[in-house]
Amino acid sequence: MNLTAFWLFLGIVAITLLITYFAAKKTNSTDEFYTAGGGLTGWQNGLAIAGDYMSAASFLGIAGTIALAGFDGFFYSIGFLVAYLVVLYLVAEPLRNLGKYTVADMIAARFNEKRIRGVAALNTITISTFYMIAQLVGAGALIKLLLGLDFTTSVLIVGLLMTVYVVFGGMTATSWVQIVKAVLLMGGTFILSLVVFSKFNFSVTEMFDQLKAATPLKEKFLDPGNKYKIPLDTLSLNLALVLGTAGLPHILIRFFTVKDAPTARSSVVYATWIIGIFYVLTLFLGFGAAAFVGYDNIVAEDKGGNMAAPLLAKALGGDFFFAFIAAVAFATILAVVTGLVLSAASAFAHDFYSHIVRKGKATESEQMKVARWASVGVSILSIILSLAASKLNVAFLVSVAFAIAASSNLPVILFTVFWRRFNTAGAVTGMLVGLISSLVLVALSPSVWSPEAGKAIFVGTPLFPLTNPGIISIPLGFLGAILGTVLSKKKSSDAKFDEIVVKANVGNINM
Repeated sequence: MNLTAFWLFLGIVAITLLITYFAAKKTNSTDEFYTAGGGLTGWQNGLAIAGDYMSAASFLGIAGTIALAGFDGFFYSIGFLVAYLVVLYLVAEPLRNLGKYTVADMIAARFNEKRIRGVAALNTITISTFYMIAQLVGAGALIKLLLGLDFTTSVLIVGLLMTVYVVFGGMTATSWVQIVKAVLLMGGTFILSLVVFSKFNFSVTEMFDQLKAATPLKEKFLDPGNKYKIPLDTLSLNLALVLGTAGLPHILIRFFTVKDAPTARSSVVYATWIIGIFYVLTLFLGFGAAAFVGYDNIVAEDKGGNMAAPLLAKALGGDFFFAFIAAVAFATILAVVTGLVLSAASAFAHDFYSHIVRKGKATESEQMKVARWASVGVSILSIILSLAASKLNVAFLVSVAFAIAASSNLPVILFTVFWRRFNTAGAVTGMLVGLISSLVLVALSPSVWSPEAGKAIFVGTPLFPLTNPGIISIPLGFLGAILGTVLSKKKSSDAKFDEIVVKANVGNINM
């Protein structure tokens, strides 16, 4: 056991539990539990969004993918960053103006029906669970590496902590844990990147020259096609990454934590700058791991390459730096999983229980009680699923969540605001087609089935050739929404659409 890492881990847990303790005193209503009372400023929410977004997939998964596959790994960095342009220009302001607590609130502002809320809640829980599996897989590998605990025990520890944060602290605790984590992660990543760059004498040319000889791929390391052999697979991945963020529930609910749409927009601007700088730095982490840790050492520690960044810190800065970077990665995982649990629990309690089961008559205390129990249930489900996915790269797992979000949520969000004819049947059909098609294609993909044992979850021949379903499932989601609308006999209300257009752009006014 690395004692330095152990004490740093305890320090981070102590800080986050202290935040939760103070947050719990302020969390006495559903508004405070779901949205922190809408009291965050633009820069605070921007940091929290960045903290929510820069996940284990970003810090651990991308660094590992770049180290093992070279240029192909950088696709994740590019896609994650460009995605915020879609959020900024198309989603952030309408969502804040139309919604209250969840994504379903925004859609229900135009279609006030139980079916909408039920399917939207199902989408949110599914996407959040997939995303959470990635974080827990990263957490298990990380704690195993540092503290010598087995994977199962490691996942259970993180699962317990994330449940405590949400159950007691709600959105206030979640937001401040994410803010603290964002500061730590940016600081740690910047220092590690600076050390890596100094090893190449602060020369990009020298860095590229050394990498041509430092990995088993040799000169091919800097070329595309090492990981994604099929060009269509590369396109599919990038399509999911660029469009997926605008459909991720745990990111979208962050726009309800500020007072108005202009503040939501400024949050995205702050977040984009922070995230942009971070994803540029992931290039140095991946290249540094490839050059100074080595392919064999990375794979020996974790087949998915998820421990590349901590191993790089150890190679360049010794045990203390290793412990610090690993502790930062641990804080990263804790912050992201709390947001994911909260988004899933909010969808269940607010959309399913309050509006469908109780028909809008649930009291605040009832909703909060159900949300807290839902948090426990989501955590248990995610823990069980993550144990089965322990050998997969966390960046891949997150890309699947992005594909589901882009396929099931994004078409409905956009059509709700921008298509006059869009109706309830189209919304339900679009969400279900996008969700089911993406899940089925992932289940049939090479990431789940492989002829060689140990390379996927099951041994067998994949029926779908692409690792990411985005290029098929995203168009299917849009097509489902269009056909559901066109083939339905029920017409959408023009007056309601006109009201939605005004509210989406200027906020709540008396029509």
